Amino acid sequence: MSSPTIPSAAGLRDHLSREIKTGELVRALIVVGPMVAAFFIARETALLNLGLVAVSLLIPALRLQLPPKVVAWHYLAILVTFAALFLAAPIKPLFVVLTALAGFLAAAATRHGEHFRTLGNWVFIPAVYLACEVREGVSASDALRHAGMIIVSSPIALALVCAIRIYDQRRGDTTATSFGAPAAEWFLPAAATALAVLAAAALVEILDLAHGQWVMWSAASVVVGDLTASTGKLKQRAIGALVGVPLGFIAGMVLPQSRVGYALAVLAATLTLISFSRYIVGFGLRCFFIALAASFAGGASGIAEERIVNVLIGGAFGLIAVALTEIVWLRVMRKVRSSG
Repeated sequence: MSSPTIPSAAGLRDHLSREIKTGELVRALIVVGPMVAAFFIARETALLNLGLVAVSLLIPALRLQLPPKVVAWHYLAILVTFAALFLAAPIKPLFVVLTALAGFLAAAATRHGEHFRTLGNWVFIPAVYLACEVREGVSASDALRHAGMIIVSSPIALALVCAIRIYDQRRGDTTATSFGAPAAEWFLPAAATALAVLAAAALVEILDLAHGQWVMWSAASVVVGDLTASTGKLKQRAIGALVGVPLGFIAGMVLPQSRVGYALAVLAATLTLISFSRYIVGFGLRCFFIALAASFAGGASGIAEERIVNVLIGGAFGLIAVALTEIVWLRVMRKVRSSG
């Protein structure tokens, strides 16, 4: 009587194997897990934020098969960008301009190879996130101590990612020798990214929005091509937030507040950055675990609402920026053709 369940169980395993990137998940656990464990022991929030640095190094290292030398350069780029944005944060106009510049450079790097967009994104994301996160709700001295802890302990993340790449190379993995063909149309997405981030950062600073990093990254995230592609990306992010956040909030209402639960939820949210084949699944689960982590910390409702609103506002800025740059570009091209 139980035989009919066997095909469904096998089908579920096949589905999970297609959905979950097991190799990447295991490697992410290796680099992020020790930092979450250290946070649980030491109760130092900087150790949790260090996990973002680690996974930001790991994602392009695995996707692009980077050698340790390039991983080290990527690491330095993250630290320099983070330091610049962190130091500029008290001067709001300067922070807005530098954040937009970081977004522009993340996309403009494709001029030298299309795969540089992955590297650029994973410099921009941790730098902007940490620059906002370490200053949120604390004094300048506490923020400086937090930033210093991240920078001082960050070589641990670099060492773990480099060790994984060395291990993979010894097992026969190839190493990238180029970053793909230079992108012919690099300026338009770079300009759209800069415009979207500029508007998002300005709004965050003017209104003093909590968790403003979500607005800024959402604005940059949807700039993935033309208006149709960018609209599709925003739909995926909106669905992920609208489904994942409420479910995380509901789960948090049922479960008791717990430091262990908080640490595990943060770990799970970090792992979703790399572990799933489909973006919408990974993003939806990330929203779920962020809301759950906030619940374990005692503040789920407000953060849940902010997550949804910030994703939608940032995405709207991204779409507007793409539309505006396309309109301007088309007008410029018409003028060039008519004058020619």
